[in-house]
Amino acid sequence: MKIAFVGKGGSGKTTLSSLFIRHLAAGQAHVIAVDADINQHLGVALGLDESQAAALPAMGAHLPLIKEYLRGTNPRIASAETMIKTTPPGEGSRLLRVVEDNPVYDACARSVPLDGGGVRLMATGPFTEADLGVACYHSKVGAVELCLNHLVDGPDEYVVVDMTAGSDSFASGMFTRFDMTFLVAEPTRKGVSVYRQYKEYARDFGVALRVVGNKVQGPEDVDFLRDEVGDDLLVTVGHSDWVRAMEKGRPQRFERLEMENRLALRSLQRAAEGSYEHRDWERYTRQMVHFHLKNAESWGNAKTGADLAAQVDPSFTLGESLGTPQPV
Repeated sequence: MKIAFVGKGGSGKTTLSSLFIRHLAAGQAHVIAVDADINQHLGVALGLDESQAAALPAMGAHLPLIKEYLRGTNPRIASAETMIKTTPPGEGSRLLRVVEDNPVYDACARSVPLDGGGVRLMATGPFTEADLGVACYHSKVGAVELCLNHLVDGPDEYVVVDMTAGSDSFASGMFTRFDMTFLVAEPTRKGVSVYRQYKEYARDFGVALRVVGNKVQGPEDVDFLRDEVGDDLLVTVGHSDWVRAMEKGRPQRFERLEMENRLALRSLQRAAEGSYEHRDWERYTRQMVHFHLKNAESWGNAKTGADLAAQVDPSFTLGESLGTPQPV
């Protein structure tokens, strides 16, 4: 299943996404973690030191390889150069699975050992000085969207994405790629403002959205969040000595995380599993095509010099039965 963590900058979404990833790994789940935030901190939150995190390969730098691999033998895609971030798979495309080896993972993923297990970590790459004034961060996140469009995941497989802050997720159709979106909100007016914006943008697309209250200090904070977000509030998280020690570079065994926070992580997992059970692969594919056609008309056709609507395979529906890897 595919899970996104979103929220206002500074809300703690990277910390919570890293805790959730650790929780899944401790349960022996198969996990791909993706840092898609402009501020690349997920690697450090998962225990890498600064030099190790900085050495993570940038997905955006390997976009030509990603496109060429995913294109496969799809006759509707003339070349990798005509693929854009929304290009959907079709007959002949190569699909990704969480548990497999392939050139995309070889180039872009690194194994991170965690208590009880390990995860594959991928990162979009930071916004560099060369990008200033000439590129937007969505050009880097496009590599993530392209992979998600071609990824077939099962109920015991997890892709957890730490998204860019605020409502920037709506700059493409990537916000529809998830079985569950956890919005991390502090108990403040600014903290819930992103929730309202996200809820409004997502309401017509069937996005499963639950709120995780963070930095909650007492019943008044819980009441405030409940008044502001209603039944969308799933759990709340308060101060954690375990997290504070981790942030100081003194990580403890994950089993020592406070019981109330461990229970909150279990609630997140149950919510994600419940949403995955209702995944509609036809709608999932239809939304993918919808945003591809919008992007093609808006800028893609002009940029590539091709009719990108022709890339859509009307007889193709993504689904678990299509997950068998193809030869390279």
